[in-house]
Amino acid sequence: MTLDRKLVPAIHDAIEFDYVLPPINTTSLSNGLPLYWLNAGVQDVVEIDWVFPAGMWYEQKPGVAHATAGLIKNGTSKKSAHEIHESFEFYGATLRVNPGNDWCSVSLYTLTKYLPQLLPIVYQLLTDAVFPEQEVQLHKQNAIQRLLVNLRQSEFVANQRIDALLFGEAHPYGRYSRQEKIEAVSREDLLTFYQSHYALSNVRMFMAGKITEKEVGWIDDIFGKAPIKPAAISQEAFSTPAPGERKHMIINDPNGVQGAIRIGRQFPNRHDPDFAPMVVLNTLFGGYFGSRLMSNIREEKGYTYGIYSSLSPFVNGGSLTIQTEVGRDVIEGAVKEIYHEMALIREEMADDEELLLVKNYLLGNLLGDLDGPFQIIQRWRTLILNGLTVEHFNNNIHVYKTITPKQLHQLAQKYLAPEDFYEVVVV
Repeated sequence: MTLDRKLVPAIHDAIEFDYVLPPINTTSLSNGLPLYWLNAGVQDVVEIDWVFPAGMWYEQKPGVAHATAGLIKNGTSKKSAHEIHESFEFYGATLRVNPGNDWCSVSLYTLTKYLPQLLPIVYQLLTDAVFPEQEVQLHKQNAIQRLLVNLRQSEFVANQRIDALLFGEAHPYGRYSRQEKIEAVSREDLLTFYQSHYALSNVRMFMAGKITEKEVGWIDDIFGKAPIKPAAISQEAFSTPAPGERKHMIINDPNGVQGAIRIGRQFPNRHDPDFAPMVVLNTLFGGYFGSRLMSNIREEKGYTYGIYSSLSPFVNGGSLTIQTEVGRDVIEGAVKEIYHEMALIREEMADDEELLLVKNYLLGNLLGDLDGPFQIIQRWRTLILNGLTVEHFNNNIHVYKTITPKQLHQLAQKYLAPEDFYEVVVV
């Protein structure tokens, strides 16, 4: 058959494709620890995530969760911090520790063949970290220096303050760093938090790459033979404050020429039926480069290089936040236009063409997220950690494909009322 190069191939919208989240394997190690794994990809590389309930939600003392995560690689009873870092570098591997609001993940990236050498080192870190006093003091000094530098930046202060307004400064999601909090953290605080929240009885493991049952066996040889002792996890009950003053202007630098704007409200987490539809509305409003906010405030007005709105879902709540940095002389104009775009999207329905563009953008990005084992395992990790199933993923796809302008209009009226938002401007 001769290829006719004059014939233009058919162009399909992303909305026309089928989206299937590849299944994963669920294995219980010899001691009962859960391992979720995916064999995919063509390169001999692997990612393993050990995820613990060790985010800020669980700390009894401010600053402990991040300090524990930051120091977990800095010494065991058998290896110094230098020896640990050198071990991973020798094999060209990377170990990252990422603390968040709810979870802390310890992630290993390496060539598959080096797992037998690296897994025992990770095991040591997760069971025998000792937090040397010298390392603790150095970490605190560095953390304070970073904080002092960051506090000069209007966007850093604005991010701190908007979260504190939405959730309250005493709430884990609204808590922010202060020098006195960092100074108050002790080695004993870190050890106590580590021994309870990083206990292997609390771990969930995720592995993806070009792997087979053989690599699962390697995991079981190290982590499946470990003695498991249940560790109690203490949690406080947190509540958000009663609504207070909605608008705040902070002069962080009297001579500053730029201001950071943050406008936000609380928003439900992934379990709420409005979450998936709101992903579509948020994308149209401010979630991508072609959004309403970007078209107006960047392209038409020229007030900023970029403006975005974003959803931040956590286990116990979430938020919707608009963020941008603009020149000091146009702060008032930029804030006015943000609320103007809110009014437009509440009062007028989007047309079908604009909504189709948003749907294709969302689903086109999703195609990329389903291309590769590491991206796929992260999708599964989000579902599992939030107590969701593949049906949640499938339902989201259905919403992205079928949501109508009328449904978006109703959603905007419900969630984009200006009186529900807090506003922070930091110069």
